[in-house]
Amino acid sequence: MQLHLSPSMRSITISSSSSNDLMKIKVAPRHISYRTLFHTILILAFLLPFVFILTALVTLEGVNKCSSFGCLGRRLGPRFLGRVDNSGKLVRDFYKILNQVSTEEIPDGLKLPESFGQLVSEMKSKKYKANDFALIIKGMMERSEREIGESKFAELMNKHFAASAIPKGIHCLSLRLTDEYSSNAHARRQLPSPELLPLLSDNSYYHFVLSSDNILAASVVVTSAVQSSLKPEKMVFHVITDKKTYAGMHSWFALNPLSPATVEVKGVHQFDWLTRENVPVLDAVENHYGIRKYYHGNHIAGANLNEITPRIFASKLQARSPKYISVLNHLRIYLPELFQNLDKVVFLDDDVVVQRDLSPLWEINLGGKNLKSNLTMWKLGTLPPALIAFKGHVRAIDPSWHMLGLGYQSKTNIDSVKKAAVIHYNGQSKPWLEMGFEHLRPFWTKYINYSSDFIRNCHILE
Repeated sequence: MQLHLSPSMRSITISSSSSNDLMKIKVAPRHISYRTLFHTILILAFLLPFVFILTALVTLEGVNKCSSFGCLGRRLGPRFLGRVDNSGKLVRDFYKILNQVSTEEIPDGLKLPESFGQLVSEMKSKKYKANDFALIIKGMMERSEREIGESKFAELMNKHFAASAIPKGIHCLSLRLTDEYSSNAHARRQLPSPELLPLLSDNSYYHFVLSSDNILAASVVVTSAVQSSLKPEKMVFHVITDKKTYAGMHSWFALNPLSPATVEVKGVHQFDWLTRENVPVLDAVENHYGIRKYYHGNHIAGANLNEITPRIFASKLQARSPKYISVLNHLRIYLPELFQNLDKVVFLDDDVVVQRDLSPLWEINLGGKNLKSNLTMWKLGTLPPALIAFKGHVRAIDPSWHMLGLGYQSKTNIDSVKKAAVIHYNGQSKPWLEMGFEHLRPFWTKYINYSSDFIRNCHILE
């Protein structure tokens, strides 16, 4: 047998010496084999770095803990084939675990991590069961809820104390004016002057009643009403205060007259009619067991905060204020008895500012009834007994006369405030307190007489 190779290596001829049979085999060109080899090497060069990176990642994540090739396959498979984990199933499983412990009590001896970082650290160092992990999460959430609730109650308590306290500047003002009353004859002069006394019972004038023990607040109410009036000479103010504040209140209006308006200052001790026998609502509020329990309840320190909402807690705190059982707060009920010679009066709270002429109120035909704003939002204090006293004798007026909420609604619309006839700082954030809203305070402070030496020396709102 003979073997013949062509020089080009493209064919091979095999012949037998005993016969003329030939076998010829053709071979593919040599350059095709080189091309295939080149492409193979190129593909491997492209894929091998990715395989190396994936292998390194799996190793860093703990692939050495896998005890079988199946484990390695599960780790490498999704990465190598581009698949993702079934996160939906993980969420469902986690929800199932949390739902199982929702009704379980947290063990007393269970130590809860103080922070998320500590939880992650413990998860790395300890092998928690799924149920234990869920209980820890539940315990941390319940602890956070308790802390948030306690913080909310503490905030309400602090706001109550801040709202009930007398600012240092206002206390200073009262003391200085009281001292001035005893040493300055001009501060003790008769209010109003003798020739103006007949105006106190003249029904052709506009009569306003204000009861307050806050000298600064009373001065703002009267000043704003006079400056906003189109006929200030027709205005008569009856300022009523308690016995301890009477000297200071009298001194202020004697030394700072608001002519042409007429101002009268009287103490509750100067009204012979104001006795316990004639004012039964005071005895009812102070002595009746049911009302006393409603107003004062248990001592706040011993109250079970888990059985009370923050809103009810705030209401109970508000009702604990002495203001709500003060005779000054209930005088409005007895205005017909105190001013029997007057046909119509307007009662002003000491936390209001008058921004518009109020004389049109005297043109409203009441039909024997009294006015009130269209809003009934007070739940404590004066309103309950007042509603009983004036049931069936109330006539609603347009709400634009009286805008409420400046003492608790920080997002009050400024344009609405500017348009209202009377703005009311009802709530805890009074404008004379540091906790008052800064953007709403200028509507009140612009009526403070900063030219007064008493205001400057007491550093009011500085």
